[in-house]
Amino acid sequence: MKVLLINGSANIKGCTYTALCEVEKVLNQQHIDTEIISLGNKPIRDCMGCQTCRKNGGKCVFEDDIVNEIAEKAKNADGFIFGSPVYYAHPSGRLLSVMDRMFYSNSQAFKFKPAAAIVSARRAGTTASLDAIQKHFTINCMPIISSNYWNMVHGNTPEEVLQDKEGLQIMRTLGLNMAWILKCIELGKANNISYPELENKIMTNFVR
Repeated sequence: MKVLLINGSANIKGCTYTALCEVEKVLNQQHIDTEIISLGNKPIRDCMGCQTCRKNGGKCVFEDDIVNEIAEKAKNADGFIFGSPVYYAHPSGRLLSVMDRMFYSNSQAFKFKPAAAIVSARRAGTTASLDAIQKHFTINCMPIISSNYWNMVHGNTPEEVLQDKEGLQIMRTLGLNMAWILKCIELGKANNISYPELENKIMTNFVR
């Protein structure tokens, strides 16, 4: 089993990375393979709804950034943790652009797989940021992994995050819960419990 941890910060080894590492440590202790993928500080384009991905097997038309690479890895992953710093009470624009494009072009790579959002902030804006990230999960039949408090750490530097003892405990509990759900899903598969068979999607459109 493998979990992809996406670092949505331009600061590759900053506060968000520090929080993800705390989760990763527990997942590894639970014999779950992990990979942290950092989006870095290069420009990432937003989805423009061109629908080219619908014509070429899910490959986004923009090939000069990391989106297609992550989407390909997502196909073989069993769970996901998306992390972001808080900017003006919302997640980083680069993370939202990546998620919009991946979920639009490769939704099947994520469907029914457990996911979690984590955020880091100096002070506030965390719950609004969590909500924005988690909406990608709830539109795609993905179980959301929780902890013993909202999935956040506080600090303006990695050193300050390491002083947030409650935040670090939240991350460790999140790792334990993710490992537990993954093992439950694996046990279900071994006992022929398959994913739900969904109805054909209904889209209601009103002209006003």
